[in-house]
Amino acid sequence: MNEFLEYLATIDDPDHRERVEDVLRWVLDTYPELSPRVAWNQPMFTDHGTFIIAFSTAKKHMAVAPEKAAIDRFQEEIDAAGHSSTKQLIRMSWDSPVDYALLGKLIEFNIEDKACYDKFWR
Repeated sequence: MNEFLEYLATIDDPDHRERVEDVLRWVLDTYPELSPRVAWNQPMFTDHGTFIIAFSTAKKHMAVAPEKAAIDRFQEEIDAAGHSSTKQLIRMSWDSPVDYALLGKLIEFNIEDKACYDKFWR
């Protein structure tokens, strides 16, 4: 978690900060093979140098950025869960519980899909 302490300190709302910290800790504990870092002012995780997922905050939601391919693959589940999305991110409302099942699917898809990928972005 040390990689993320400075980023977490920038989140003014203590409830939002705690939620983001919980999510980051969950990713670290569930996927210890991923490398944590902060880049482009957001916490993210990589695998063998390729991007897997990133997180950021907004007033009404936590943004989850797994790249377009993962969003496209799980768009029906994202919509069914009530999350809004763009081509590049999913908005998880602060008012709803963290959707760890969906986060796991996004992360596992990217790990598998990018296993032989040698660039940072798709």
